[in-house]
Amino acid sequence: MFDLIPDAVLRLDAERSIVEANAAALALTGWSAAGLVGQSVDVLHLRGRDGNWFLADGWPAATRLRSVRRVPEVEVTLRRADGADVATYTTARYVRDEADEVQGVVMSLRPAEARRHHMATGIEIVSTVSHELRAPLTSVKGYTSLLLNRWDRFDDDQKRMMLEQVHRDADRVTRLITELLDISRLESGKLVLRRQMVDLPSVVATVLEKVAMEYPDLDCTVVFSQSFPEVYADPDKVVQVLTNLVENACKYASPMGMVIRGSLTADLVEVAVDDRGEGFPERDLARVFTKFFRRAETRPTGSGLGLWISRGLVEAHGGTLAVSSVPGEGSTFRFTLPLLAFEELHA
Repeated sequence: MFDLIPDAVLRLDAERSIVEANAAALALTGWSAAGLVGQSVDVLHLRGRDGNWFLADGWPAATRLRSVRRVPEVEVTLRRADGADVATYTTARYVRDEADEVQGVVMSLRPAEARRHHMATGIEIVSTVSHELRAPLTSVKGYTSLLLNRWDRFDDDQKRMMLEQVHRDADRVTRLITELLDISRLESGKLVLRRQMVDLPSVVATVLEKVAMEYPDLDCTVVFSQSFPEVYADPDKVVQVLTNLVENACKYASPMGMVIRGSLTADLVEVAVDDRGEGFPERDLARVFTKFFRRAETRPTGSGLGLWISRGLVEAHGGTLAVSSVPGEGSTFRFTLPLLAFEELHA
């Protein structure tokens, strides 16, 4: 479970010794698990922007305040096992005992180079999303102007049709703005999940009901066991991921013959969305979750960011999002969520 977290994560004990490191941390530091675990965090030569050693004098002064559980992100340079220095952005969550004394810390480290690359693509993202906003806003403006200026000339059915379209376009604008905010939070590592117990079959039913307003011929079979467990997740983000997968299946495959299945392993739940479309050629499978991906064979619609964001939201929960496809038969998008949150596993 620890290795499913995309960012590098280290867990330190009260003496600042490394007691656990995930796969991303080993890749970032160049150390093996056997070589790193058990050593003082000083082996990584962590240094702040001022050149001083990070944590050289123990825990930061702020943690002496009993209310502090997490410290703000700071820029720290670490030294890899091969001697190379790597600039990172580091956040820390402190583990306290019943007396509220610090007993350890969970540190996450994200390479600064990745952030600089994300900043370079920021203008392109804003440009794309701005273009996508123009169409629904133009529709909203047009219909509201008609209703304001010619209200008495339309019958009730015509008014209802226009208001329903305005409602759908307003939802689309809201989703685009949410996507833009999620992009910013995912790339800066500041996405906050508001977790609670979530009943996935109920979420699926809600998503299908909403998508059916846009695609009235939606025909989807839902397969979940009666004893399917709840998961500890952010319900809004789960809805966002499922809505994206179902709408993509309707838009690029077919709203007919869709199947959503839930399955369970020892510590994970999996939700799969099967469509009956043309599927993806092998060359496209590796690019499905990249920014701005849109298949050349289809009419280019959408921002090309939805699947990239969805994968980021799932990975933020400690899960995975993947796709498999058989050309000419359809595709399956499946995502996993842990039954327990990372904080619970390491409490």
